[in-house]
Amino acid sequence: MPTVRRAVIDVGTNSVKLLVADVAGHEVSPVLEDSRQTRLGKGFYETHQLQPEPLAQTARAVAAFANAARKHGATSVRIIATSAARDAKNPGNLAAAIAEATNLRLEIISGEQEAEWAFRGATSNPKLANEPLLLLDAGGGSTEFILGQGKQKHFQQSYPLGVVRLLEKIPHSDPPKPEELAACREWLKTFLDTTVRGELEPALKREVKLHEQHHAVRLVGTGGTATILARMELGLSDYDRERIEAVRLSLKRTKFWVERLWSLSLAERREIPGLPKERADVMLTGVLIYEAVMEAFAVGELRVSTRGLRFAAVMEEI
Repeated sequence: MPTVRRAVIDVGTNSVKLLVADVAGHEVSPVLEDSRQTRLGKGFYETHQLQPEPLAQTARAVAAFANAARKHGATSVRIIATSAARDAKNPGNLAAAIAEATNLRLEIISGEQEAEWAFRGATSNPKLANEPLLLLDAGGGSTEFILGQGKQKHFQQSYPLGVVRLLEKIPHSDPPKPEELAACREWLKTFLDTTVRGELEPALKREVKLHEQHHAVRLVGTGGTATILARMELGLSDYDRERIEAVRLSLKRTKFWVERLWSLSLAERREIPGLPKERADVMLTGVLIYEAVMEAFAVGELRVSTRGLRFAAVMEEI
Protein backbone atom coordinates (compact mmCIF):
# COMPACT_ATOMS: atom_id res chain seq x y z
CA MET A 1 0.00 0.00 0.00
CA PRO A 2 1.44 3.42 -0.95
CA THR A 3 2.50 5.77 1.82
CA VAL A 4 1.18 9.33 1.90
CA ARG A 5 2.20 12.18 4.18
CA ARG A 6 -0.74 14.00 5.72
CA ALA A 7 -1.30 16.51 8.52
CA VAL A 8 -4.09 17.06 11.04
CA ILE A 9 -4.44 20.19 13.17
CA ASP A 10 -6.69 19.64 16.18
CA VAL A 11 -8.26 22.81 17.62
CA GLY A 12 -9.26 21.99 21.18
CA THR A 13 -10.68 23.97 24.07
CA ASN A 14 -7.28 24.20 25.75
CA SER A 15 -4.68 23.74 23.01
CA VAL A 16 -4.01 23.41 19.30
CA LYS A 17 -2.16 20.22 18.32
CA LEU A 18 -0.40 19.16 15.14
CA LEU A 19 0.28 15.71 13.75
CA VAL A 20 2.20 15.21 10.53
CA ALA A 21 2.44 11.53 9.69
CA ASP A 22 3.21 9.02 6.99
CA VAL A 23 0.08 6.94 6.47
CA ALA A 24 -0.19 3.54 4.82
CA GLY A 25 -3.69 2.16 5.34
CA HIS A 26 -4.10 1.85 9.11
CA GLU A 27 -0.42 2.32 9.87
CA VAL A 28 0.46 5.81 11.10
CA SER A 29 4.10 6.83 11.52
CA PRO A 30 4.43 10.28 13.12
CA VAL A 31 6.89 12.68 11.48
CA LEU A 32 6.12 15.80 13.53
CA GLU A 33 3.98 16.41 16.61
CA ASP A 34 3.54 19.74 18.34
CA SER A 35 1.17 21.55 20.67
CA ARG A 36 0.45 25.16 21.60
CA GLN A 37 -1.84 26.21 24.40
CA THR A 38 -4.15 28.98 23.21
CA ARG A 39 -7.00 28.37 25.71
CA LEU A 40 -9.81 28.85 23.17
CA GLY A 41 -12.29 28.13 25.98
CA LYS A 42 -11.06 30.96 28.20
CA GLY A 43 -14.02 33.00 29.43
CA PHE A 44 -16.31 30.91 27.22
CA TYR A 45 -18.69 29.08 29.53
CA GLU A 46 -20.70 32.03 30.83
CA THR A 47 -21.82 33.27 27.41
CA HIS A 48 -20.81 30.43 25.06
CA GLN A 49 -19.18 33.07 22.88
CA LEU A 50 -15.62 32.48 21.70
CA GLN A 51 -13.65 35.47 22.95
CA PRO A 52 -11.64 37.65 20.50
CA GLU A 53 -8.18 37.26 22.08
CA PRO A 54 -8.04 33.45 22.44
CA LEU A 55 -9.75 33.14 19.05
CA ALA A 56 -7.03 35.23 17.39
CA GLN A 57 -4.28 33.31 19.21
CA THR A 58 -5.82 30.05 18.03
CA ALA A 59 -5.94 31.19 14.40
CA ARG A 60 -2.27 32.22 14.57
CA ALA A 61 -1.28 28.84 16.02
CA VAL A 62 -3.24 27.02 13.30
CA ALA A 63 -1.51 29.09 10.61
CA ALA A 64 1.93 28.34 12.06
CA PHE A 65 1.15 24.62 12.18
CA ALA A 66 -0.21 24.62 8.62
CA ASN A 67 3.06 26.19 7.42
CA ALA A 68 5.08 23.64 9.40
CA ALA A 69 3.06 20.78 7.89
CA ARG A 70 3.70 22.02 4.37
CA LYS A 71 7.43 22.45 5.07
CA HIS A 72 7.48 18.81 6.20
CA GLY A 73 5.93 17.70 2.93
CA ALA A 74 2.31 17.07 3.92
CA THR A 75 0.18 16.67 0.81
CA SER A 76 -2.98 17.57 2.73
CA VAL A 77 -3.73 19.55 5.87
CA ARG A 78 -6.94 18.84 7.75
CA ILE A 79 -8.17 21.18 10.49
CA ILE A 80 -10.68 19.84 13.01
CA ALA A 81 -12.23 21.50 16.07
CA THR A 82 -13.91 19.94 19.07
CA SER A 83 -15.85 20.93 22.19
CA ALA A 84 -15.58 24.73 22.46
CA ALA A 85 -16.16 25.23 18.74
CA ARG A 86 -19.17 22.91 18.56
CA ASP A 87 -20.74 24.43 21.70
CA ALA A 88 -20.13 28.03 20.63
CA LYS A 89 -22.81 30.47 19.52
CA ASN A 90 -20.27 32.06 17.16
CA PRO A 91 -18.30 29.19 15.56
CA GLY A 92 -18.32 31.10 12.27
CA ASN A 93 -15.91 33.62 13.77
CA LEU A 94 -13.36 30.85 14.35
CA ALA A 95 -13.87 29.33 10.91
CA ALA A 96 -13.48 32.76 9.27
CA ALA A 97 -10.32 33.60 11.24
CA ILE A 98 -8.73 30.27 10.33
CA ALA A 99 -9.76 30.57 6.67
CA GLU A 100 -8.24 34.06 6.50
CA ALA A 101 -5.00 32.89 8.15
CA THR A 102 -4.59 29.63 6.22
CA ASN A 103 -6.99 29.54 3.25
CA LEU A 104 -8.15 26.19 4.67
CA ARG A 105 -11.56 24.99 5.83
CA LEU A 106 -12.34 24.20 9.47
CA GLU A 107 -14.30 21.02 10.27
CA ILE A 108 -16.22 21.15 13.56
CA ILE A 109 -16.73 17.54 14.60
CA SER A 110 -19.48 16.14 16.80
CA GLY A 111 -18.90 14.55 20.19
CA GLU A 112 -19.82 11.21 18.63
CA GLN A 113 -17.19 11.63 15.92
CA GLU A 114 -14.61 12.69 18.51
CA ALA A 115 -15.29 9.53 20.53
CA GLU A 116 -15.16 7.36 17.41
CA TRP A 117 -11.80 8.77 16.32
CA ALA A 118 -10.32 8.66 19.84
CA PHE A 119 -11.01 4.93 20.04
CA ARG A 120 -9.82 4.20 16.52
CA GLY A 121 -6.64 6.18 17.13
CA ALA A 122 -5.84 4.44 20.43
CA THR A 123 -6.45 0.99 18.97
CA SER A 124 -4.06 1.72 16.08
CA ASN A 125 -1.49 0.62 18.67
CA PRO A 126 -1.13 -3.15 18.12
CA LYS A 127 -0.81 -3.66 21.90
CA LEU A 128 -4.36 -2.32 22.38
CA ALA A 129 -5.89 -3.44 19.09
CA ASN A 130 -7.68 -6.48 20.54
CA GLU A 131 -7.93 -5.61 24.24
CA PRO A 132 -11.30 -4.88 25.92
CA LEU A 133 -10.93 -1.18 26.77
CA LEU A 134 -12.66 1.63 28.57
CA LEU A 135 -11.06 4.58 26.81
CA LEU A 136 -11.21 7.99 28.49
CA ASP A 137 -10.32 11.12 26.53
CA ALA A 138 -10.40 14.05 28.96
CA GLY A 139 -10.11 17.25 26.95
CA GLY A 140 -10.51 20.92 27.68
CA GLY A 141 -14.28 21.10 27.23
CA SER A 142 -15.52 17.52 26.96
CA THR A 143 -14.64 14.00 28.00
CA GLU A 144 -15.33 10.98 25.82
CA PHE A 145 -16.04 7.55 27.32
CA ILE A 146 -15.70 4.65 24.87
CA LEU A 147 -16.06 0.99 25.78
CA GLY A 148 -15.16 -1.65 23.23
CA GLN A 149 -12.77 -4.19 21.83
CA GLY A 150 -11.07 -4.06 18.44
CA LYS A 151 -13.56 -2.72 15.90
CA GLN A 152 -16.53 -3.41 18.18
CA LYS A 153 -17.72 -0.52 20.37
CA HIS A 154 -20.34 -1.29 23.02
CA PHE A 155 -20.68 2.25 24.38
CA GLN A 156 -19.51 5.70 23.36
CA GLN A 157 -20.58 9.08 24.63
CA SER A 158 -19.19 12.58 24.92
CA TYR A 159 -19.99 14.49 28.11
CA PRO A 160 -19.72 18.22 28.98
CA LEU A 161 -16.84 17.57 31.36
CA GLY A 162 -13.41 19.04 30.66
CA VAL A 163 -10.34 20.40 32.37
CA VAL A 164 -10.90 24.03 31.33
CA ARG A 165 -14.67 23.82 31.80
CA LEU A 166 -14.20 22.46 35.35
CA LEU A 167 -11.46 24.97 36.15
CA GLU A 168 -13.84 27.82 35.30
CA LYS A 169 -16.84 26.23 37.01
CA ILE A 170 -15.07 25.79 40.37
CA PRO A 171 -12.38 28.48 40.79
CA HIS A 172 -9.60 27.91 43.28
CA SER A 173 -7.09 29.94 45.26
CA ASP A 174 -3.33 29.96 44.80
CA PRO A 175 -2.34 27.70 46.42
CA PRO A 176 -5.62 25.78 46.41
CA LYS A 177 -7.43 25.29 49.70
CA PRO A 178 -8.42 21.84 51.03
CA GLU A 179 -12.10 22.79 50.92
CA GLU A 180 -11.76 23.70 47.22
CA LEU A 181 -10.33 20.27 46.47
CA ALA A 182 -13.17 18.69 48.45
CA ALA A 183 -15.76 20.73 46.52
CA CYS A 184 -14.27 19.73 43.18
CA ARG A 185 -14.17 16.07 44.15
CA GLU A 186 -17.77 16.20 45.32
CA TRP A 187 -18.91 17.90 42.11
CA LEU A 188 -17.21 15.23 40.01
CA LYS A 189 -18.69 12.39 42.08
CA THR A 190 -22.17 13.86 41.67
CA PHE A 191 -21.69 14.40 37.93
CA LEU A 192 -20.52 10.83 37.36
CA ASP A 193 -23.28 9.37 39.54
CA THR A 194 -26.11 11.37 37.95
CA THR A 195 -24.96 11.76 34.34
CA VAL A 196 -22.54 8.97 33.42
CA ARG A 197 -23.17 5.96 35.67
CA GLY A 198 -26.68 5.11 34.47
CA GLU A 199 -25.50 4.96 30.85
CA LEU A 200 -22.02 3.46 31.20
CA GLU A 201 -22.41 0.99 34.08
CA PRO A 202 -24.82 -1.44 32.35
CA ALA A 203 -22.52 -1.62 29.32
CA LEU A 204 -19.49 -2.07 31.57
CA LYS A 205 -21.18 -4.91 33.48
CA ARG A 206 -22.03 -6.66 30.21
CA GLU A 207 -18.42 -6.29 29.07
CA VAL A 208 -17.09 -7.60 32.38
CA LYS A 209 -19.46 -10.59 32.25
CA LEU A 210 -18.38 -11.28 28.68
CA HIS A 211 -14.73 -11.46 29.76
CA GLU A 212 -15.54 -13.09 33.13
CA GLN A 213 -12.95 -11.11 35.11
CA HIS A 214 -13.31 -7.46 36.07
CA HIS A 215 -9.67 -6.62 35.42
CA ALA A 216 -10.05 -7.81 31.80
CA VAL A 217 -11.47 -4.40 30.90
CA ARG A 218 -8.56 -1.96 30.89
CA LEU A 219 -8.90 1.75 31.56
CA VAL A 220 -6.86 3.71 29.02
CA GLY A 221 -6.44 7.48 29.08
CA THR A 222 -5.67 9.39 25.91
CA GLY A 223 -5.05 13.10 25.34
CA GLY A 224 -2.82 15.68 26.98
CA THR A 225 -3.84 15.14 30.61
CA ALA A 226 -3.12 11.40 30.59
CA THR A 227 0.17 11.87 28.73
CA ILE A 228 1.36 14.54 31.17
CA LEU A 229 0.31 12.43 34.15
CA ALA A 230 2.56 9.65 32.80
CA ARG A 231 5.40 12.11 32.20
CA MET A 232 5.14 13.36 35.79
CA GLU A 233 5.18 9.78 37.06
CA LEU A 234 8.39 9.20 35.09
CA GLY A 235 9.91 12.64 35.79
CA LEU A 236 10.26 12.84 32.01
CA SER A 237 11.21 16.26 30.65
CA ASP A 238 11.08 15.21 26.99
CA TYR A 239 8.52 13.24 24.97
CA ASP A 240 9.15 9.51 24.72
CA ARG A 241 6.11 7.63 23.35
CA GLU A 242 7.39 4.17 24.24
CA ARG A 243 8.13 5.04 27.88
CA ILE A 244 4.89 7.00 28.31
CA GLU A 245 2.77 4.14 26.99
CA ALA A 246 4.53 1.68 29.31
CA VAL A 247 3.33 3.56 32.41
CA ARG A 248 0.74 1.90 34.66
CA LEU A 249 -0.79 4.22 37.25
CA SER A 250 -2.54 2.70 40.24
CA LEU A 251 -5.38 4.51 41.96
CA LYS A 252 -2.97 5.09 44.86
CA ARG A 253 -0.47 6.87 42.58
CA THR A 254 -3.24 8.86 40.91
CA LYS A 255 -4.41 10.02 44.36
CA PHE A 256 -0.79 10.88 45.21
CA TRP A 257 -0.65 13.25 42.23
CA VAL A 258 -4.01 14.79 43.14
CA GLU A 259 -2.86 15.51 46.68
CA ARG A 260 0.54 16.81 45.58
CA LEU A 261 -0.74 19.12 42.83
CA TRP A 262 -3.49 20.53 45.03
CA SER A 263 -1.00 21.24 47.85
CA LEU A 264 1.27 23.44 45.71
CA SER A 265 1.09 26.96 44.36
CA LEU A 266 0.99 27.55 40.59
CA ALA A 267 4.66 28.59 40.65
CA GLU A 268 5.60 25.39 42.49
CA ARG A 269 3.58 23.20 40.12
CA ARG A 270 5.44 24.74 37.19
CA GLU A 271 8.67 23.24 38.55
CA ILE A 272 7.42 19.63 38.56
CA PRO A 273 9.45 17.53 36.08
CA GLY A 274 7.26 16.32 33.23
CA LEU A 275 4.58 18.98 33.73
CA PRO A 276 4.73 21.69 31.03
CA LYS A 277 4.61 25.10 32.70
CA GLU A 278 1.61 26.24 30.63
CA ARG A 279 -0.40 23.18 31.75
CA ALA A 280 0.26 23.65 35.48
CA ASP A 281 -3.20 25.15 36.06
CA VAL A 282 -5.41 22.70 34.15
CA MET A 283 -3.63 19.62 35.53
CA LEU A 284 -5.40 20.31 38.82
CA THR A 285 -8.74 19.39 37.28
CA GLY A 286 -7.33 16.93 34.74
CA VAL A 287 -5.88 14.53 37.29
CA LEU A 288 -9.08 14.82 39.37
CA ILE A 289 -11.17 13.55 36.44
CA TYR A 290 -9.09 10.39 36.21
CA GLU A 291 -9.17 9.87 39.99
CA ALA A 292 -12.95 10.30 40.04
CA VAL A 293 -13.54 7.81 37.21
CA MET A 294 -11.23 5.22 38.75
CA GLU A 295 -13.07 5.51 42.07
CA ALA A 296 -16.58 5.61 40.60
CA PHE A 297 -16.11 2.48 38.49
CA ALA A 298 -13.69 0.58 40.79
CA VAL A 299 -10.82 0.57 38.32
CA GLY A 300 -7.44 -0.13 39.89
CA GLU A 301 -5.07 0.84 37.08
CA LEU A 302 -4.74 3.47 34.36
CA ARG A 303 -2.80 2.92 31.16
CA VAL A 304 -1.89 5.75 28.80
CA SER A 305 -2.19 6.04 25.03
CA THR A 306 -0.46 8.82 23.09
CA ARG A 307 -2.55 8.03 20.00
CA GLY A 308 -5.94 9.68 19.94
CA LEU A 309 -8.32 11.26 17.47
CA ARG A 310 -5.56 12.83 15.33
CA PHE A 311 -4.21 9.37 14.52
CA ALA A 312 -7.66 8.35 13.24
CA ALA A 313 -8.33 11.63 11.43
CA VAL A 314 -5.05 11.47 9.56
CA MET A 315 -5.90 7.98 8.23
CA GLU A 316 -8.84 9.37 6.25
CA GLU A 317 -8.56 11.25 3.00
CA ILE A 318 -10.16 14.67 3.11
